[in-house]
Amino acid sequence: MSAKPTLPTLDITLLGREYRVACPPEEREGLLAAAAYVDARMTDIAAKTKSGGERLAVMTALNIAHELLTPKPVPEDLPTPAPESFDTQEFARRINSIKARLDAAMAEQDKLF
Repeated sequence: MSAKPTLPTLDITLLGREYRVACPPEEREGLLAAAAYVDARMTDIAAKTKSGGERLAVMTALNIAHELLTPKPVPEDLPTPAPESFDTQEFARRINSIKARLDAAMAEQDKLF
């Protein structure tokens, strides 16, 4: 039986807590930007709601999903762009991929305690 190759890892910080996630080198910058965005949103929501832990993570995820899925108004002085198609299957695949990486990182963190 051959061993499954392991991906390089990347350390990210969310609300002052470090997480190690598997990340292909070509996705490193994008994941760092995503982590910075999520950290900023979590910090903002935590300050406004005084919540933490799992509730804060769920509220942040819902807020980010809402931002992503809510159409943005086009200023009237700009030409109307051609409509972009939204590939829900690709979106779901990417969300599931991120969830799997986060679940794996959280499982490793649980072993530390």
